[in-house]
Amino acid sequence: MNILGFCVGGTLLGCAAAVMSARSDNRLASVTLLTTMLDFSDVGEIGIMVDENYVRTREATIGQGGILPGKELAFVFATLRANDLIWSYVVNNYLRGATPDAFDLLYWNSDSVNLPGPMYCWYIRHAYLENAIKDPGRTKQCGVPVDLSAIKVSVYLLAAREDHIVPWKTAYLASNLLGGEVQFVLGASGHIAGVINPASRGKRNYWVNPKLGVEPEDWLAEAQEIPGSWWPDWDRWLKERSTGTTAAPTKLGNKTYQPIEPAPGRSVKIRTA
Repeated sequence: MNILGFCVGGTLLGCAAAVMSARSDNRLASVTLLTTMLDFSDVGEIGIMVDENYVRTREATIGQGGILPGKELAFVFATLRANDLIWSYVVNNYLRGATPDAFDLLYWNSDSVNLPGPMYCWYIRHAYLENAIKDPGRTKQCGVPVDLSAIKVSVYLLAAREDHIVPWKTAYLASNLLGGEVQFVLGASGHIAGVINPASRGKRNYWVNPKLGVEPEDWLAEAQEIPGSWWPDWDRWLKERSTGTTAAPTKLGNKTYQPIEPAPGRSVKIRTA
């Protein structure tokens, strides 16, 4: 499998890949991590919101069950860019009465997802508060000690230069933790627009430099700037690790797993309070 994780999904994927390595499970052909932190040494401005008292309060309220509402997490991220994501709408839409422009990325971003309370509490303690995931064997997941250096498959690591959620210099630190070949790429723009940058539009740019193990600033100073989307670079990278193409199935499901209902499915239509 060539498998991909985005943001916290990338952190979970890194942990899962380490668990698979500990179990001698070799089904991964490559791993792609998009705007992902594995080393939480510098989490940026969001760090001022996470301390021992906050984590203990969350553990007492939702740590044994319940959920963290997705809208609450989305509001926290919006406050990190309040001028762009909060006050501009207060001024233009509420005070001036203007109709907001259609913005596909923000519309997609507003589709927030609830998180399981116990998972969220474990994550903010072991990642943001204690930065334990990066240390070999310091956390035990799925019954095995997690060691990121045991991940020997090739990893494509993408960061975004203006990311306010995953600082790119912190994302870069993951290149020192993984045991296989790492391709680090720095894209322009922010956490979402820097990733969702279709190649067909030819917008923005990205930086590449095969020399890792140096400080982030030194890496960028010697990096080559390439115009356009990073997608073609990733496409090339994936093809080099692919065993070829497979014809799409003509029928969905199998004897064990039958199709439930037409896409997108009922779950995406459920409205949360």
